[in-house]
Amino acid sequence: MDPFTKLTGVVAPIDRVNIDTDQIIPAVFLKSIERTGFEDALFSSWRYNTDGSPNPDFVLNKPAYKNANVLVAGPNFGCGSSREHAPWALRDYGIKCVISTSFADIFYNNCFKNGVLPLVLPPEQVREIMDKAESDPGIELTVDLVSQRVWDESEEISINFEIDAARKDALVNGLDDIGLTLRMEKDIADYESKHGL
Repeated sequence: MDPFTKLTGVVAPIDRVNIDTDQIIPAVFLKSIERTGFEDALFSSWRYNTDGSPNPDFVLNKPAYKNANVLVAGPNFGCGSSREHAPWALRDYGIKCVISTSFADIFYNNCFKNGVLPLVLPPEQVREIMDKAESDPGIELTVDLVSQRVWDESEEISINFEIDAARKDALVNGLDDIGLTLRMEKDIADYESKHGL
């Protein structure tokens, strides 16, 4: 997993509540378990018209937001089924951070395991970012996980945030569950040798 330390990029606003995992990646795309190649599936029912052409009204198809790698959305992002494909699709598209007031628990956990930062901020701060991203298309945010701070170039937006220390450590060091276990490899080997395993 790629480490997440600091990210500067365009922020795309999706001002909707309860964006579920079927909207993030529809079930038709769940046949593969390869963990990559899902970028075209992200929000496909919103991004594409029925004939397969891009929907010009969807935020990620608008020129100013096309290369966004930060997403700001309404509360309860990632609700619905527990598909791990949802953070895979976000990551494959290039979205490395999703900002919201709340996330569904399983989606939230899956993000950390796949190198995507699900950043929980208070409603007034999410609204501030949403409004700025809508009124100033193409605005860039810097998300610094190490210093736990988010800001825009003008510093009109400047937000400090809290995050669980263990989750932060895993993301900063690019460690998924297997990587966290391998970090303890020497201790595991010592235990096994002491117990004749």
